[in-house]
Amino acid sequence: MTTLAPSAVLSGVEWRALEAAHRARADALTAGHRERAARGEKHPVEDFLFAYYSYKPAVLRTWHPGVGIQLEDAAERAHKRWYTQGTTPGSARVDAAAYRAAKAPLVDAVTRLLRATVDRPARFGCFGLHEWAMVYRQREHRHPVPLRLGQSETDAVVEDHDLRCTHFDAFRFFTSEAVPRNSAPLTRDGQAASEQPGCLHANMDLYKWAVKLGPLVPGELLLDAFELARDIRYLDMQASPYDMAAWAGEPVRIETAEGKAEYVRRQRAFAARANALRQRLLAATEH
Repeated sequence: MTTLAPSAVLSGVEWRALEAAHRARADALTAGHRERAARGEKHPVEDFLFAYYSYKPAVLRTWHPGVGIQLEDAAERAHKRWYTQGTTPGSARVDAAAYRAAKAPLVDAVTRLLRATVDRPARFGCFGLHEWAMVYRQREHRHPVPLRLGQSETDAVVEDHDLRCTHFDAFRFFTSEAVPRNSAPLTRDGQAASEQPGCLHANMDLYKWAVKLGPLVPGELLLDAFELARDIRYLDMQASPYDMAAWAGEPVRIETAEGKAEYVRRQRAFAARANALRQRLLAATEH
């Protein structure tokens, strides 16, 4: 990771090289999705990020230097939306004040959520059962993929465990029979109070927040958040009740002690990566 000082000045050669490298990295990250889309194919693991978050690959190609970075030899950029002229003729910088003024409710809400989550103790006892709760006692499922254990055994796994989901956007897809089994009811209004850094989906959402914060977020941070979401999605599906071996590889069998241990080990690593990104996003919103 190359972090630029908030007051850095980049020459035209420097910032154009950073922009080109960013676009090359973004193209590499989205190549598989774009090729499959051209063939009319879908990958239920990797293509999920583009369907669930509804952001096209082009969003990832958009590079911003970050708040406070001055770009020299960038007169054409000074006229772009959310940019303004820098302190020297022909320079440009992100107009963070204008963006924050125009998007104040969004920026404030995202900042509050990130700030509330980053210092909260992480919880690691959910074992990815949110996906199981989404198919509990249902004969028809959201995804056209067979259940690895079959319906009755899948239901039994849910009934043998406590549901401890803390993420509203996962909880809202629980079946009606699974909802009362959760340790606490969740609401959209209470999201900032329930979100915690051990949650896979809360950590995937850092990609969403990075996109929504737009020019405040350096390009490298945006792509780092996307990569984290992609990596988490693999664990999410490996630990799910679906038979995803063809797309996600060997399952993480959370119905066993060994599977639980592997899930928690990887969950902890993702939590550490995610909180580092939260700190960087907060630095972008609070700079």
